[in-house]
Amino acid sequence: MTVLLIAVNTERINLPVLPLGSARVAAAVQRAGHEVVLLNLMLEGEPAGAIRRAVDACRPDVIGLSIRNVDDQNMADPRFLLEPAREVVRACRAASKAPIVVGGAGYTIFAGPALSFLGADVGVRGEGELVFPALLARIARGQRGSDLPGLCMAGRPVAAGRLLADDLDELPTPAAALWPGVDPGLADLWVPIQSRRGCPLDCSYCSTASIEGRSIRMRSPHVVAGELAGLARRGFRRFYFVDNTFNRPAEYALALCREIARLRLHVTWRCILYPHEVSEELADAMAAAGCVEASLGFESGNEGVLRAMNKQFGPADVRRVSDLLRARGIRRDGFLLVGGPGETMASVEESVAFAHSLQLDSLKVTVGIRIYPGTPLAKTAVHEGIISPDDNLLRPRFYLARELKDQTERLSTLAQA
Repeated sequence: MTVLLIAVNTERINLPVLPLGSARVAAAVQRAGHEVVLLNLMLEGEPAGAIRRAVDACRPDVIGLSIRNVDDQNMADPRFLLEPAREVVRACRAASKAPIVVGGAGYTIFAGPALSFLGADVGVRGEGELVFPALLARIARGQRGSDLPGLCMAGRPVAAGRLLADDLDELPTPAAALWPGVDPGLADLWVPIQSRRGCPLDCSYCSTASIEGRSIRMRSPHVVAGELAGLARRGFRRFYFVDNTFNRPAEYALALCREIARLRLHVTWRCILYPHEVSEELADAMAAAGCVEASLGFESGNEGVLRAMNKQFGPADVRRVSDLLRARGIRRDGFLLVGGPGETMASVEESVAFAHSLQLDSLKVTVGIRIYPGTPLAKTAVHEGIISPDDNLLRPRFYLARELKDQTERLSTLAQA
């Protein structure tokens, strides 16, 4: 079969994003014996024309769409990104009669409602490297694939469960050739790398577990370092570990850093750190392996607000980790997420003052918290009457503590300070 995979995301928000998920699925489709073409709409000026040209060139039997984001999480002026994604589905319909399958992180959170909105034929939850080739095999045999866990067909409920890989090393690694038109020398390009999946931390607002599961599954350090080495040979020099928490488990992060350093790749990379359980040994290893930047999503500088978010650290932990990184010349990007349960204007001001005291290299303040289905925050929002129990939350809804409702102008000023 011939498969056209389309990475739908065109949002740069913080930086241009290479479609790692789509590339990994494309590699799995190739390994299953199918022809695959990957179209990255981030690199195309006019999506409909690009889709038409790709369809004309490869005549796909199946079209797969990867949905990365549903919205931009901006409470002040939210952008609903499934509307342009729906236009992509319509462009595919106009160009081809091939069945359209959607997946990706953004789709997985909302599954049935997202499929209905987009107007595609089939939706898949779970890890695309497993479920998409399995679906293709059934389509090739003339079957519907309705026995697959997490599968959703138009007009039907989502099948229970989802396919998750026990051993991530068994999944194929995408080749740089699957990222057509990407110049390794682009000034703002950071190539995404994923070394582990899953998160058991249960932060009150977070959707990661609904996408990747709660159990942390890790690729072997030599496999990840080998992927970096292969990309470095092709001219790529800057990488971004997209793992939700790079330093958990800490012993794995240490082993990975040591393996990268051992290969002497002369690359630089950035990551996301959970500001807890970072030892001096790990900070040294990160610097030695080429880490130049770490995002610290500490979200608040107030103990009570952090407890309400179910964080396992306090402000003192954040300061210690920040100081460790600064001492080793690693850039620190701080993030505050204000307005959650228990937040007051006093706690917001405390958090902003705390963040400034860290002398960070950058600080982003987000006002209002996007509510995702199945999270403790969603339950709180229902209890407080902010959302109804039957709201599927596909359209962005935000939580803002009642005490802050009349403080939007002041909050906006703090966010820009």
